[in-house]
Amino acid sequence: MALWVDKHRPRTLDTLDYHKDQAQQLKNLAQQSDFPHLMFFGPSGAGKKTRILCLLRELYGEGVEHIKNEIFHFTTASNKKMEILTIGSNYHLEINPSDAGIHDRIVVVELIKQIAQTRNLNSAGQREFKVIVLSEVDSLTKDAQHALRRTMEKYMSTCRIILCVNSTSRVIPAIRSRCLGIRVSAPTVNDVAGILEKICKKENCTIPRELAERMATQSDRNLRRAILLLEATRAQQYPFTANQKIMDLEWQIFLRETANQILSEQTPAKLEKVRERLYELLAQGIPADTIFKTLVENLVKKCDMTLKAKTVEFACIYEHRMQQGSKHIFHLEAFVANFMAIYKKFMNEMMAMDEF
Repeated sequence: MALWVDKHRPRTLDTLDYHKDQAQQLKNLAQQSDFPHLMFFGPSGAGKKTRILCLLRELYGEGVEHIKNEIFHFTTASNKKMEILTIGSNYHLEINPSDAGIHDRIVVVELIKQIAQTRNLNSAGQREFKVIVLSEVDSLTKDAQHALRRTMEKYMSTCRIILCVNSTSRVIPAIRSRCLGIRVSAPTVNDVAGILEKICKKENCTIPRELAERMATQSDRNLRRAILLLEATRAQQYPFTANQKIMDLEWQIFLRETANQILSEQTPAKLEKVRERLYELLAQGIPADTIFKTLVENLVKKCDMTLKAKTVEFACIYEHRMQQGSKHIFHLEAFVANFMAIYKKFMNEMMAMDEF
């Protein structure tokens, strides 16, 4: 059985629930003969990927929904064999090159070369180019981004690139200048609450407006997270009540417990255990920036006022370094180690003052 977040995802631009003016602009763009490279950017859960899929359907029709999985094989300069899983149809391909880690440059160049050198299997009535959708381009290394820029120019006649990014600040200017930027802002609380009510109606249940708005607020206007919250709460308790408790997601509870462990003990042994917990979250696919933000929020809530500024300062330093590097766990662990050091020093000073 499909999750509600997939089951009720809009399939066409006409069925999108918010940013309708933007949907109409995308529809007009799909009808133009000169279709450019695109870059969709905005916060997580704003609906970037949904709009990309709707745009592909507008370009090629229902054929883009005939999805198949395919594994591409690559060989690195050191003769290391790599496999990358892709999802796509006869007309498009979706891939996350950052899955290849430091070898993302090879994936970008070789994959686009293979796809761009072959035209559509059935081009009658369709576009003369294929589309490659690249996710998390802002996580690519600089070498991969420069290679992507050159490849975009070389295969423009047979291939179009659609980029999906959270932050344009981590994308090199050479790529930004070659794409038409489309900003997908987060939906408002009213938008999210309205969509939750609409989903409940399709599922033959009702939800109080107050509860829907609380879910929208608790999810930080992340529509994907809000729908997951709705389904989890529906399984926990129904009928809904306006003041019922909204359960947190498992990774949020896990991070809250991790923050409590950091505050309870500041030792090398505890740091090693915290590192294992953070690594487990990364392995489960939780984005590193989400882990960082949530962990800092939980720590700051329970810190003395004198420590809040230092905690945020360290968070800024290591979050910036994390974005520049490739091993997120190193920077997460470094932040935790520094926080443990300043927190333990503060607690020792407080105990010394109490003795006097």
